[in-house]
Amino acid sequence: MTVRSRPTLLAAAGAATIALALTGCASGQAAGGGAGGAIEVVASTNVWGSVVKAVGGDAVQVTSIIDDPSKDPHDYEVKPADTAKISKAALLVSNGVGYDDFFAKAVSAAAAKTPSVVAFEVSGKAKTEDTNEHVFYDLPTVRKVADKVAEQLGAVQADKKATFQANAKALDTKLDELIARAAKIGTDHPGRQVLVTEPVANYLLASAGVRNATPEAFEKAVEAGSDIPVAAVGEATELVSGKKVAALVNNAQAETEVTKQLKAKAATAGVPVVDVTETLPAGVTDYVVWISKEVDALSNALAKQ
Repeated sequence: MTVRSRPTLLAAAGAATIALALTGCASGQAAGGGAGGAIEVVASTNVWGSVVKAVGGDAVQVTSIIDDPSKDPHDYEVKPADTAKISKAALLVSNGVGYDDFFAKAVSAAAAKTPSVVAFEVSGKAKTEDTNEHVFYDLPTVRKVADKVAEQLGAVQADKKATFQANAKALDTKLDELIARAAKIGTDHPGRQVLVTEPVANYLLASAGVRNATPEAFEKAVEAGSDIPVAAVGEATELVSGKKVAALVNNAQAETEVTKQLKAKAATAGVPVVDVTETLPAGVTDYVVWISKEVDALSNALAKQ
């Protein structure tokens, strides 16, 4: 993983600018909710933006601040254009639990009381020292977010409440199907274990009944953005070279010399590599399509072992 220093994303001057920009919409009519017009929603990433779009359909206009693979939510710095969009929104949707702090800081600087859906808060999970922040890979959480978004959109445009609820239900059904497909992986390929370069898809692995064999020291260093201990790198390399894992699950958006070496070892040993991402790949706009492809990739990889 690329070492991610997680600096203070908003300097005092920047925060003041954001506050002024957002205060401007605090007075007057509620932002983004004009009668008959599209509901303006701002999401921290295009993953959550795609969930909003699935629920809101043509009734929403969604802006995702992190909207392509080249942007990293951990070190993204808010721009004036972003704050302007936030100031006009009728609903804000984010991940929470430290994943997209840039968004939380921008929102906290706002004087307007814009309704907000924070995925981790909706998930019902308890925050601990080892909390995995990538809840967009936890399908039950995505389901809860979709339902909450439908509720919030219905509060903005009551005449479309039933439509939003129906859209959310349709998405819930697709997510339930994905959950069942993921669970089938563990049933079809019991006892399989994998090595991960970063714990991005760990929720999905757990739902699939696939054991994460990554050395604890390796995973903790990656999450902390610090150097991975040599011993941990050696242990991870042995797991791949010795073909002791059924697949290498690689975060394709955070490759380093270590992960490149692991991929090379995997190729030599005949261990499949399953690439996962933190944002929607280029050309993909549908959450279910994205995760479905990753579920298939994991299933196909484990079937080879």
